Amino acid sequence: MVHVSLWPDLSHRVVQPEMMDAPDLERPLHTEALDALARLNHASRSVSILWRGIVPLMAGMGETPLRVLDIATGAGDVPVGLWRIARRRGVELKIDACDCSAVAIDHARRRARRWGAKVHFFQCNAVKDTIAASYDVVMCSLFLHHLSDCDGLELLQRMAASARRIVMVNDLERSRSGLALAYTASRVLTQSRVVWVDAVRSVRAAFTRDEVRDLAARAGLASVVVAWRWPWRFILMWSRT
Repeated sequence: MVHVSLWPDLSHRVVQPEMMDAPDLERPLHTEALDALARLNHASRSVSILWRGIVPLMAGMGETPLRVLDIATGAGDVPVGLWRIARRRGVELKIDACDCSAVAIDHARRRARRWGAKVHFFQCNAVKDTIAASYDVVMCSLFLHHLSDCDGLELLQRMAASARRIVMVNDLERSRSGLALAYTASRVLTQSRVVWVDAVRSVRAAFTRDEVRDLAARAGLASVVVAWRWPWRFILMWSRT
């Protein structure tokens, strides 16, 4: 049993290894955690948060589909969700998604097949491996908080180098309210003990909006917009001018 304090010091980031990132995590526990995170993403409307950033880019595209890359895709629920919205609205997105975990990629491919979603998944460590500079939109959801400041800086620089139009980062914001919500929601909405522990660790490792603005500035991303999103998340957006 892992002891978790509900009221730790939140004055600064504390980045601890998350259970789901452990290379020796048993596959059933890993897939259970991926499904649990997909459930939490659905409850917090992660797909809608990112869709709102994509919609303005569609004007003037004509029949050319927007090319989208989702980094650290996990269960693949976000890119599959975006593909489904686009299809319902009669627009085309060409979506790729990557993750460093082979288990996650296999799981995401199965999800896409269930929905008939045309999303291409591939294995890649976005902090270390080359990302093709061929995407209109480069995004990640609930990944930045996993990283040290140094790796977070590297990630933002790589995302900006790859994005022809915009970068979007959807992530948790470190706060007391966010911590209490993560603790409660992970237990009410999921049965994954991995997620019960990781939900609290994630909030403790998360950036505040001021911290992520500073990180983006140090990464050379000028004029970023960082806005609060329910429930205790933020969206960082950077546009290539």
